[in-house]
Amino acid sequence: MSKSLCIQCKGKGLCGRPRCPILEKFRSAESTATSISSDGSIFGASPPAVFVGRYGYPQVKAGPMIPPQVDSKDAMALEDPKHWLSMDIQDIISARCQLVRANTTMDVKNANRPDKLLEKSQELALSKSPIDTEAWFTKPLKQDLKFDSVLTPMGPSGTMKDFDIAENPKVPKKVDHLAYDTDALAKDAVCELFKGDIPTEHITRLLSIGLLGQERKLVPTRWAITATDDMVGKDITDRVIDLPLISEISVFSGGCFGNYFEILMTPRRYSYELLEIWMKSSAWSGDSSWIGQDMEDINGKKGYSNLAGGYYAARMAALEHLEKIQKQASVFMIREITPEYWAPLGVWVVREAARNALSSIPRTFETIEEALDDMATRVRTPSEQWKAKAKMLSDMRFQKTLDSFF
Repeated sequence: MSKSLCIQCKGKGLCGRPRCPILEKFRSAESTATSISSDGSIFGASPPAVFVGRYGYPQVKAGPMIPPQVDSKDAMALEDPKHWLSMDIQDIISARCQLVRANTTMDVKNANRPDKLLEKSQELALSKSPIDTEAWFTKPLKQDLKFDSVLTPMGPSGTMKDFDIAENPKVPKKVDHLAYDTDALAKDAVCELFKGDIPTEHITRLLSIGLLGQERKLVPTRWAITATDDMVGKDITDRVIDLPLISEISVFSGGCFGNYFEILMTPRRYSYELLEIWMKSSAWSGDSSWIGQDMEDINGKKGYSNLAGGYYAARMAALEHLEKIQKQASVFMIREITPEYWAPLGVWVVREAARNALSSIPRTFETIEEALDDMATRVRTPSEQWKAKAKMLSDMRFQKTLDSFF
């Protein structure tokens, strides 16, 4: 099988196999001893977290995620990317695999008329802090740990017959207002929450469990993650394109968990290009490497990116930076995924790795060629390979702008 197909598929089943052999390798590397009590229940503090699956859509599996015997003091770390940045990959997998997916089949259209189980899931999703939660199951848990390119790893699953939360959720005022505002469009609610400093994970949780928008539906969690990054990114773009240009050619470098970024910003109208370089022996690449590319200009992205959720996560980090400095620029990014990234942790890694790079002190250059030569000293893949894939570089280097005539 072509490894390039594995990199583009990332566990979505494009090869036609019933189970992905790469994901099976990750599952076998982590086991969990979670078991249900004699009365068929588990109890623990949900971070809070909910999960909505995509298989069988519009009939999907959904419900809370609960770490048995984990108290409120430790539970928040299971859902907080800022905490994971101080951990290694195996520790993140081990921690996240404590989360049991307690689910039942739900129709995505029932968000506005929830049954008892969905209503409690929605109540849990509103909270900003952990809630003691108990769930009862119909049978023993299935040890089907979940990994892919968008979702953070999760532990075993089970069909629940009931669950209960033992305390009232602590709901931020902004969340409370928009969850009950059925006149606000989902995209407006998402962007207002983001501007109100509500964490991305909380916004995704609300969107996924059907608590935002006018015509509310359950949204599979992996779709909600990318939709949140996309909606926030488009909203920031609308503000950035009216800002003045940066004054210098700048290069930022950095990353985390074997996801390394080189980010070139030039004094031109906003555009964005991402190159993904999957090196040999990284999470999906096996014994061969692969380079993918996608881009957009000031008119925005048409259709869904062939680079999937990573495209939108990296773009959001760049746009956050431009809005923070109140400038616009043309942004060229290289994301090089090294063998250090041996198991998929979710698209949050891309967002945090890009943010890490953009928090570095930039190097400035007189010409784009000098900047590219500098980037090439840190990118492990030979520059002739990735330069051949880039489409925006020729415009940056050879196309004059109106500003150059004044």
